[in-house]
Amino acid sequence: MIKHKNIFQKIAIALTILLSTASFAQAKKARIVEDFNQNWNFKLGDHPQAINADFSTADWKNLQLPHDWSIEGAFNKDFPTGTKQGFLPAGKGWYRKTFTLPKDWESKSISIEFDGLFKNSEVFINGHSLGIRPSGYISFAYEMTPYLHFGKQENVIAVKVDNDAQPNSRWYTGSGIYRNVRLVAVEKLHVAHWGTYVTTPKISKEKASVHFEVTVENKANTEKEFKFVTSIVDAKNKEVANVVSTEKIGANTNSKKTHNLEVKNPNLWDTQNPYLYKVLTKIYENKKLVDTYETPLGIRFFSFDAEKGFSLNGKPTKIYGVCLHHDNGALGAVENIHAVRRKLTLLKEMGANAIRMSHNPHSLEMMQLCDEMGFIVQDEAFDVWKKPKVKNDAHKEWDNWYKRDLEDLILRDRNNPSVMMWSIGNEIREQFDSTGIAITRELAQIVKNLDTTRPITSALTENVPEKNFIYQSGALDLLGFNYKHEDYAAFPARFKGQKIIASETVSALETRGHYDQPSDVVKAWPVKYGEKFDGNADWTVSAYDNVKSFWGSTHEESWKAIKNSDFIAGTFVWTGFDYIGEPDPYPFPARSSYFGIIDLAGLPKDVYYMYQSEWAKKPVLHIFPHWNWQKDQEVDVWAYYNNADEVELFLNGKSLGKKAKQNDDLHIFWRVKFEPGTLKAISRKDGKVVLEKEIYTAGAVSKIDLKVNKSTIKNDTYDLVYVTVSIVDKEGNLVPNADHKIDFEVTGGGKLVGVDNGYQAGLDSFKASSCKVYNGKCIAIIQSNGKKKDIHFTASGVNGMSSTVILKVE
Repeated sequence: MIKHKNIFQKIAIALTILLSTASFAQAKKARIVEDFNQNWNFKLGDHPQAINADFSTADWKNLQLPHDWSIEGAFNKDFPTGTKQGFLPAGKGWYRKTFTLPKDWESKSISIEFDGLFKNSEVFINGHSLGIRPSGYISFAYEMTPYLHFGKQENVIAVKVDNDAQPNSRWYTGSGIYRNVRLVAVEKLHVAHWGTYVTTPKISKEKASVHFEVTVENKANTEKEFKFVTSIVDAKNKEVANVVSTEKIGANTNSKKTHNLEVKNPNLWDTQNPYLYKVLTKIYENKKLVDTYETPLGIRFFSFDAEKGFSLNGKPTKIYGVCLHHDNGALGAVENIHAVRRKLTLLKEMGANAIRMSHNPHSLEMMQLCDEMGFIVQDEAFDVWKKPKVKNDAHKEWDNWYKRDLEDLILRDRNNPSVMMWSIGNEIREQFDSTGIAITRELAQIVKNLDTTRPITSALTENVPEKNFIYQSGALDLLGFNYKHEDYAAFPARFKGQKIIASETVSALETRGHYDQPSDVVKAWPVKYGEKFDGNADWTVSAYDNVKSFWGSTHEESWKAIKNSDFIAGTFVWTGFDYIGEPDPYPFPARSSYFGIIDLAGLPKDVYYMYQSEWAKKPVLHIFPHWNWQKDQEVDVWAYYNNADEVELFLNGKSLGKKAKQNDDLHIFWRVKFEPGTLKAISRKDGKVVLEKEIYTAGAVSKIDLKVNKSTIKNDTYDLVYVTVSIVDKEGNLVPNADHKIDFEVTGGGKLVGVDNGYQAGLDSFKASSCKVYNGKCIAIIQSNGKKKDIHFTASGVNGMSSTVILKVE
């Protein structure tokens, strides 16, 4: 059996090499960028001999990147990752891949780009170390050319990832090469890595001036003369500006070149119409095109004001933002553009227009989609400086890496029009002593050396000026404050002339679909660390927005304070989604947070509609809870609404009265004695019906309802389809207390890559082939497997029933 296994593995490797070589050989572009995620081998543990060409990976797992080995493990309360990181395993692991390169690539400069590895990585090519990178979030590239083989001789790349020292984070990080990897081949004369910088110094309705800088690199041993071409194309790829110059560059050096252009009648980028241009760079040597490079361009202008808050393109705009951690729920830390798009789509539909990248650099895909979908971004570099928050966090590599890491973040993201703030830290402990002054000034200068077009901020917890040394540095352009909404009214006098944003707010707790009655009796009180938590026995928290952390507020309390404070530019709510880890204040078995507006599975909690009623332009009417209770039980019915004067509630056709929001109310409610039937709400404006909403008492379980977020899937091994699984009665009403286990089967061109029900204390694996519905719902995630066959997804297990959905593979 072992011999056969080795034979099959050798055949697979040979085919991979053949296909890889063919792919490279066919590529005739001036700049070749290849997906390098396929056909890696992986094994947990420490395997330093894996750098050798003759090392056998016969017993290693074959996989496609991105990959997170932690999410594949079982939850264990004894793991050193602990409650903050969701009780999942960490450790060490190695990745290895063999590949060949065409013989005619010998004259090229070849590098490998990693978007993110967690953490303490070291990369080897053919036994040579290319370098180490402690940060688990920063993107980086290594030049490989001197160590490569060309033609038939194989190359071996090996990557060591060491996430063993725990705890090292206050939230779930994942482990491994969890973002994308690319191979880049260019001629010796080329645009350097992250080598462009585009700004728009002057903008009017008639024209926008564009200043463009390019760092050109010459790795040849001779001086080069070249033609440098800059073109700007619009969203339809029509050229709208062009500049050409002839330049020279010395041997084995790099040089900065500049062009100034003008776009007439520019389309401005904003959150409603995120119009994108592209800057195309072409380099010609002796009339031969030797490099092409593409840079995003969004033409927009914005400002922060100490009295009026934020404006975009001259229009007053409140920042409706959320904080996000980098995990993608059941996928763990694995980055997938389709998962990110789903998250951002849900937030956009809620009315959000901004994202704070908490508390570290996020992925290229996240930045790209924020550009394309119209989100204002606060780009954040650090959660710690020199003073630790947990034993083995990033403070250990601070002295040697802070400058490089910060510079790389700015260089990577400074062309993204969505980025409008650079945050140099979150709740940094140096704000409480004088060391914060010098460090803040140094970090701010590092940023300004590379970009002067955006304000520098930091998320502060101390709002008394004489006690905050980061503020006293005078280096911040924008003051960010976390929590303490009750102090906002004092800020204009306390911080005279300062521009202010609420960089982190709320930290309320809810469990989707769980309702403690009555709504004004809180059964899970805020407690401080180490105090006994007398909450619900099933680790739930009521979804009525009446439970908050001891440092935070309810959603309504915070938003009312910000809504009525013009000087505050906006808010970033903690958090947009539940995330793995930090289930404060619950201990094990709780393993993911309760803070999200949307649960970990991507299913909105009720408070989602409060924000939608305040932030979105479309009419909203949302009533809750469900309508399955005990006879004569008193139930509080809440309603979120907008664009209406009043809401009238009916039970089985009988009016329970009209109600309207008073003063700063964000919801209305009725205390209703339960009887089965139909609960109906009607919102009206000027006596005319705006919206109607009905909730029905669900009957016996009748079927499994499947809804997909799209009906087709690309045959590319990356595309995802999310299936929402609901237990419903014969009329199609959700059975709100259903908790059945559902088995899943996927055949054809897809595979099951994740399941979740949003329950914060569920200990079943996210990688199981089944999922227990929670409050009637769960999700399954299907990923393309590269086979061009229709996908049949079947869910079964409820009283012998099953349902199937068919997805077309494109």
